[in-house]
Amino acid sequence: MPSIEGLKIKIFADGADFDSIMELYTKPYIRGFTTNPTLMRKAGISDYEGFGRKILAAIPDRPISLEVFADDFEAMEAQARTIASWGPNVNVKIPVTNTKGEFSGELIRRLSSDGIVLNITALLSTNQVRRVAEVLHPSTPAIVSVFAGRIADTGIDPEPLMAESVEILSGHSKAELLWASPRELLNIFHAERVGCHIITVTPDVLKKLATLGYDLEAYSLDTVKMFYKDAAASNFTINVKAAS
Repeated sequence: MPSIEGLKIKIFADGADFDSIMELYTKPYIRGFTTNPTLMRKAGISDYEGFGRKILAAIPDRPISLEVFADDFEAMEAQARTIASWGPNVNVKIPVTNTKGEFSGELIRRLSSDGIVLNITALLSTNQVRRVAEVLHPSTPAIVSVFAGRIADTGIDPEPLMAESVEILSGHSKAELLWASPRELLNIFHAERVGCHIITVTPDVLKKLATLGYDLEAYSLDTVKMFYKDAAASNFTINVKAAS
């Protein structure tokens, strides 16, 4: 039977709802937190720095990834260094390219060389993983986030690509591969199987932990009961013809 306790992979929670983040903080199996500007916008956050500092003050003992949102590299660097100053447990998220598709390599090199812990985000290819690996400083911790869920959305099995990414980063003892954008609970075990160090999971997927290892026939009965209950609650009727 699968269990969370037996996993080597670290589970990070992905979101921007403060109350949800604080609830997940009580769970020992949540080893860190990630967010991004899109999630923050959906959560209605308007004060980026205020929100970031609030999380860091509430959670001082687990890594928290906060992303830059500038598009030119000079402004990105200024934002990155500022965010890094907010707390010792910040991982500064840097997109692998800007919106023009220009590789962020030199920026990553400078920040990593200066000891800033980065989370390089939005990677979707092994070529990008190789390029990032070449510019990370070997003595500075870093996370390399490959969006396996988005790879799967294109119809490509992400597992071989993620396994290759693990191999690419194997020479970097301080770099960890993160399986990003999982679509289902099973992806945690996929990520574990290929040797990823971290997976970031949204609260809706984390809720499915309640069914982990659940007896399948019991789950079948629960499903039948759900259909029956919802049909009754909807007052559905069928005009059944009498047998002739």
